[in-house]
Amino acid sequence: MTTELLYLTLVALLTILLFLPYSLNMMTKLGLTYAVGNREEQKPLAPWAERAKRGHANAVENLVVFAAVVLTAHLLNKHSGATATAALVYFWARLVHYVVYALGIPWARTLAWFVGWVCCLVFIWQILA
Repeated sequence: MTTELLYLTLVALLTILLFLPYSLNMMTKLGLTYAVGNREEQKPLAPWAERAKRGHANAVENLVVFAAVVLTAHLLNKHSGATATAALVYFWARLVHYVVYALGIPWARTLAWFVGWVCCLVFIWQILA
């Protein structure tokens, strides 16, 4: 397995685990019945949990792009030290993005998102070069 595919797998694992903190907040604050129900009426979570929920949604949205560029580069055999580094940095940028989003640190959140965006551009550059 290439470094890029390893980090794509780790990013996917991270993304599927990011629901846990805000879901636990929902269960403890609003009860298990509410958490497993259809939730026609949305009740607010703790502010940090609301931010964590948005951070998770952002991670899902960005996983689509990251997976597309990693898999395209892999299929075209366009991996290099730059793409391996970009994949590693992307993973850490997404983790930092989620944590600082949940903590409510806007500039750090934006910087972490931007770093992940640049990592995707590294892959696009390698694919098109």
